[in-house]
Amino acid sequence: MRRAGILLFAAVPVVVTAVVYAVGPRPDGPAQDKHVSAAQDARQKAKSRAESERAEDAEVIADAPPGLAAPAKKELAQRIVASAENSTLDWRSAYGYIEDIGDGQGYTAGIIGFCTGTHDLLTLVEHYTKAHPGNGLARYLPALREVDGTDSHRGLDPGFTAAWKSEAKRPAFREAQERERDRAYFGPAVRLAKLDGLGTLGQFVYYDAMVFHGPGTGPNGFYGLRERTLKEADTPAEGGSEKNYLDIFLDVRRRAMKAKKPDIDTTRIDTAQREFLYDGNLGLDTPLEWRVYGETYKVP
Repeated sequence: MRRAGILLFAAVPVVVTAVVYAVGPRPDGPAQDKHVSAAQDARQKAKSRAESERAEDAEVIADAPPGLAAPAKKELAQRIVASAENSTLDWRSAYGYIEDIGDGQGYTAGIIGFCTGTHDLLTLVEHYTKAHPGNGLARYLPALREVDGTDSHRGLDPGFTAAWKSEAKRPAFREAQERERDRAYFGPAVRLAKLDGLGTLGQFVYYDAMVFHGPGTGPNGFYGLRERTLKEADTPAEGGSEKNYLDIFLDVRRRAMKAKKPDIDTTRIDTAQREFLYDGNLGLDTPLEWRVYGETYKVP
């Protein structure tokens, strides 16, 4: 009976179509056609506008100086971030780093602080496993998907930390960490900073914020912080002062950090990036000296 019913309903459109053609178009047919045509035109215009904007953005990026993407500056950026993330300038020593630091994001691991609770560690292991099936972390993928978005260790303990450290000895996994860092954090941060008219220091400020707050659009994600800054200041690309814009961005970021955890140490801003800015070092030129968590770091 159900099958017959389905066949009967399937035949209805044929009958209706025949009736329509027999009696001619409905009075509102042309209006409907115009509406559909207008919607299609709007979609095409939006698509063309987006393509044009992407082309313009690509031209701006191509014409901009290398900035933080220059090899020496990129290396410097990793060292400064490592001073805040791992209390060292030797960022390459952190491939095998993994621990739960009690921030509600599960395990923090690797060169950029990938977290089991913030999706980026899961994405890293998924991409790595796709290229290298059967690696030592692949068997934890179901557990990583289960705990994603939480601070849980369910299905990860007791072997996951040892597996991470072991896999980090492999050049392929080290390269995978660097690729994911560049894809999810470094590349987007530098690109947007250049579009905003920011120099090398500004590009680093965006990058460090992207690493710490994550590339989210919520109020405390990187893009949310940028949107709040734009309500208070114009970017250099909009004719604003670069120093003023960055000063306000750091204020917004610091407030977000304190709002989430009032007793959090904000020296990665206060006695590092802010000092670079107030010294007028918009090119992030060496020699550099800064303090994070009470430790002094120098790059000659």
